[in-house]
Amino acid sequence: MSERDVFEYALLRVVPRIERGECINAGVLVYCRAKSFVAARTHLDERRLLALDPDADVAGVRAALRAVEGVCAGGAAAGQAARDDAGRRFRWLIAPRSTVVQPGPVHTGLTADPAAEAERLLGLLVR
Repeated sequence: MSERDVFEYALLRVVPRIERGECINAGVLVYCRAKSFVAARTHLDERRLLALDPDADVAGVRAALRAVEGVCAGGAAAGQAARDDAGRRFRWLIAPRSTVVQPGPVHTGLTADPAAEAERLLGLLVR
């Protein structure tokens, strides 16, 4: 049996109208300290988003999701966060915010492959 490490994850939710509190899941953030791994996997179901709010800014939501992916990836796409380690980037991304794209609560688990776990959670909880 392969060694498994603790990982943390949070869903990315799109809340098109903050005052209504309705949301759809649009991505997952995964962090594994033991592997210095942080990643975001996203999938925006435009039809579901527009069912909640026909006037939703789809392009703006997609840009916000791409920005989260960029921060996770590091490098130039991460902007100022590029100098931060994986843990700091994850903690910054899961901080509560009152925007259209919001992180959900953090959950934990065990995994031998955090990248595969990110894909599994995206399929299970988002798509």
